[in-house]
Amino acid sequence: MMKNRLVLVKGAGDLASGSIRRLFLAGAKVVCTELLQPLSVRRMVAFSETMFVGEHTVEGVTAIYVTPDEIDRCLSEGKVPVLNDPETKILHQRKFDIVIDARMAKENLGTEITDAPIVIALGPGFEAGKDCHAVVETLAGHNLGRVIYEGKAAKNTGAPAPPELYLSSGVTSPHAASYSGFDIYSLVLRAPADGEFTGEKRIGDLVKKGDVIGRVDDIQIKAKASGVIRGLIHDGVHVVKGLKIGDIDPTSEVNRAYEISEKANAVAGGVLEACLYLLNKKSTET
Repeated sequence: MMKNRLVLVKGAGDLASGSIRRLFLAGAKVVCTELLQPLSVRRMVAFSETMFVGEHTVEGVTAIYVTPDEIDRCLSEGKVPVLNDPETKILHQRKFDIVIDARMAKENLGTEITDAPIVIALGPGFEAGKDCHAVVETLAGHNLGRVIYEGKAAKNTGAPAPPELYLSSGVTSPHAASYSGFDIYSLVLRAPADGEFTGEKRIGDLVKKGDVIGRVDDIQIKAKASGVIRGLIHDGVHVVKGLKIGDIDPTSEVNRAYEISEKANAVAGGVLEACLYLLNKKSTET
């Protein structure tokens, strides 16, 4: 039912990319929009990385940074086109079967239920039945990936959730011992001031507590925990104080930096469910 459906995904960060890949594998023709300088942290598993390097592959699916005139060629090559189009002007140029707002802005930046026959949104800031046809829960815990057809997702808590361990939900993990004694906030790297970020370490590097990860202008950013750098914002990006610019996985399992997270996969399952359910519903109504 997804084969050759034209799908627009607003945003191509790591959470969005799990859904982009899932839809692509299901046969959809997926087009993405992004900022010129995305703020993605988990760049190795985010199609937004194309904005910096031109072409990027995530778990076997390749995306290319293109202009609107190159979309059809890119789709015919079996790849995912990514546009520099934060205002989604492409919606005024072509019709899409499905539109998905996956920007994770925690607020609605302009998505409307009339953008396409089926409109889906991720996380807080949207109301199913008003702004879109369905909302997919993104809060870590029991309802992660659940599809909401009436109402809203949970409010943004602002609290980080380490991989495979949702402390707020009491869920355990095979790697739970690796998190023992950690303040989960110590796993997140944030900008100490406004300025330009320059990394001294790279995604996939193993680091120890106290190692210098990078700088914002002349201010050092040091690791508050030992582990593997799972995500790090791109060099040269202008950041504001408090912005998340990286994260550390204390399990030190390097492969995690290059694999779609369990959270992104759970959300992707919800997105695919919503697409199939709503397509089926429309087909039975006509």
